Amino acid sequence: MPPSSCDVAIVGAGAAGLATAIFTRRFNPALSVVVLDGARSPGAKILVSGGSRCNVTNVAVSEHDFWGGPPAIVRRVLRAFPVGDTVAFFREIGVALHEEAGGKLFPDSNRARDVLDALLRETRRVGAVVSPAARVLDVAARSTGDRFQVATAAGELRASRVVLATGGRALPKSGSDGAGYEFAQRAGHTIVPTTPALVPLLLAPADRIHADVSGVAHDVELTVRVDGAVAIRLMGALLWTHFGVSGPVVLNASRHWLRAQLEGRAVALTANVCAGRPFEAVDADWQQLARTSPRSSVQTALASMVPASLAAAFLRQLEIDGSVALAHLSRDDRRRLVGALVEWPLPVTGSRGYTYAEATAGGVALTEVDARTMTSRTCQGLSLVGEILDVDGRIGGFNFQWAWSSGFVAGRALATA
Repeated sequence: MPPSSCDVAIVGAGAAGLATAIFTRRFNPALSVVVLDGARSPGAKILVSGGSRCNVTNVAVSEHDFWGGPPAIVRRVLRAFPVGDTVAFFREIGVALHEEAGGKLFPDSNRARDVLDALLRETRRVGAVVSPAARVLDVAARSTGDRFQVATAAGELRASRVVLATGGRALPKSGSDGAGYEFAQRAGHTIVPTTPALVPLLLAPADRIHADVSGVAHDVELTVRVDGAVAIRLMGALLWTHFGVSGPVVLNASRHWLRAQLEGRAVALTANVCAGRPFEAVDADWQQLARTSPRSSVQTALASMVPASLAAAFLRQLEIDGSVALAHLSRDDRRRLVGALVEWPLPVTGSRGYTYAEATAGGVALTEVDARTMTSRTCQGLSLVGEILDVDGRIGGFNFQWAWSSGFVAGRALATA
């Protein structure tokens, strides 16, 4: 059961909430800090992240790795507690990190449990109190004395300051059910409509490619077009699945497709399986192959560019005979094949939803938070950190870095308020 009063009440014992508690007490041990969480065992989202290994951060993080609110605000928060400080912090609490592909930093033990245990251990060491099974039901601002009355499933407490670290709506089983948005809205904040982010996408059942090659992964360049114009191009690995597509590049593209859909705009997604090369260059390659290897079959040539099962599926879909020798491939079929390779349509019908999303796009408008302190511009004594804000990073440890950085900024400010 939580105490009846405290200086700082933090709603949510995830990455951002624990970071805020640790840094608040490190900067000012005189403040009483209570972290409230609805789960009996906090930190579920940390435990499942990165394939249960926890991608703590990335070797290179900047505002360009994020979408949502103004980049200048994101940059200011990130620079207050950059990657080097994050690596040092985790080393201090007993978690050494190592680098993997794409600059991802994981714990040397490859265990997310070690990351969570270290954070909880440090939270206790600095003297903050973690109250599990204390789901917050309401946060009411008061005009006198302790500014907030916080109602929880385990009782009520009064707090001079409150930090909303409730996360978004991604992975609702971890406790992220969007309740924090209601608290923020009642405190005067604008909520940018939310969608899943970093989520696999569903393809139309009529499109048989994904079912035929489920489990196949390869590099592509994805293009998201909104209202007929290119909105963004992204490169990386795509994974074909029984329901559609996944893999890092799809997860990164998902928020862009879903945001456009939310806004009622015409949105389309295409894949270039030739490493982002344009039509003219790929067509020239095929003409050169026909000259140097005229007896090679179309199937063999295509299988040298993409996985063999995918090559066969593409040719079936295009109704091109893969056994035909390159020398006998008609100009029209060649150009039709090349056009498909550089701009294969992915008929997206939606996503797998928040249950399978790794992050949430949208949230509390970032302009309504002071980037120097993470304090609310609409409610005195309130701070907001982590995923509840309209900031979402690409896959690779960036969302965790936002949690550590925003928690640091909030903790430092709370300690000196």
